[in-house]
Amino acid sequence: MKKGWICAALALTLGAAAITGNIDMTASAASDEEVVTDCKAAYLMDDASGVTLFAREETKRLPIASMCKIMTLLLALEAADAGDLEYEEEITVSEHAAGMGGSQVFLGAGLSYRADDLLKSIAVCSANDSCVAIAERLSGSETAFCDRMNARAKELGAENTLFANCTGLPKDPQYSCAKDVALMLRALIGHEKYHEYAKVWLEDFHHPDGRVTQMTNTNKLIRQYNGCDGGKTGFTNEAGFCLATSAKRGDMRVIAVVIGASDSKTRFASAASLLNYAFDRFESSIYLTAGQAIEEHAAVRGSRVHEVALIPVRTLSVVKRRGTEESYTVSCEIQEAIAPIAAGDVLGEAVLYREGVEVMRSELVAQEAAPRFTWWDAYQEGARHWNIV
Repeated sequence: MKKGWICAALALTLGAAAITGNIDMTASAASDEEVVTDCKAAYLMDDASGVTLFAREETKRLPIASMCKIMTLLLALEAADAGDLEYEEEITVSEHAAGMGGSQVFLGAGLSYRADDLLKSIAVCSANDSCVAIAERLSGSETAFCDRMNARAKELGAENTLFANCTGLPKDPQYSCAKDVALMLRALIGHEKYHEYAKVWLEDFHHPDGRVTQMTNTNKLIRQYNGCDGGKTGFTNEAGFCLATSAKRGDMRVIAVVIGASDSKTRFASAASLLNYAFDRFESSIYLTAGQAIEEHAAVRGSRVHEVALIPVRTLSVVKRRGTEESYTVSCEIQEAIAPIAAGDVLGEAVLYREGVEVMRSELVAQEAAPRFTWWDAYQEGARHWNIV
């Protein structure tokens, strides 16, 4: 490929003490009066940039109870995206899955349920039996599924996480930390299908044998907090009361995690305090959104397709304290490509600068394919230039 320099720049005034993707904000930035977190560990993160806004014991290894199900749901939705699971398919429930204790929807052994209904019951009412049914469907056994959970955690950068089951029921060794839970939830909320489940407050779960189990959302902030659009609760005697939740206002979405609160009321109050701190003190600006085409195109040689649209693989954004100002610029380097080009081929980079200093970057990939000229294509192209066609 021949490289050409095609640069596009966008400069906006934002903030002198802005927090960027390369600058980490820690608990020292907030006073006890600003954030009240009566729990063992807490973490607050900007979703778009991944920037830490508040942290307390965020890497301490602790039991997280049913917040393990965030990973169970993530793997299931990724399997559906890959075509390895159909939402409408029927899954037959094993004796092992039906025998799970704790929170459940009382699945009948030997009965078949739609995958979509099982996933919804996990997201809404933390159904342990549905978790195991999904795990067995995807990996053959819960043990094999846990291996996939641990591998995916490492891919996400969750360095202080070890899963022993897919439900979060007590089993040693099994642990995670507030920061790792936030990374997992960040990946999960990127799936639109998840939000269909997360917004359900009260719904009946219908069994093939005619029984009905009522599901109630365990995340009370869905109704009680303005902008809350997802999350997962957890509780065992060992873990205490836990919550990972997300909320969005305007262009800013944040993720809050609390582990080991003394009671349910405290976990919701602590999470709400974290969310309030984020929305009161910070604002987010997004320059390029992952998966959304930019204005510039890449020129293509050797194809009937003369240019292809480009999409960033990573969102370029900053989060800053309100009332601060600073200039940001996005610059795009785009290659002149030679066919054949496949959708997803890397054709350039976009770089976000703060006053000339690089903050973060993203590869730019082709949104569509540009096949190489066939003999007939080449003839028609030449004829067109000679005004024969």
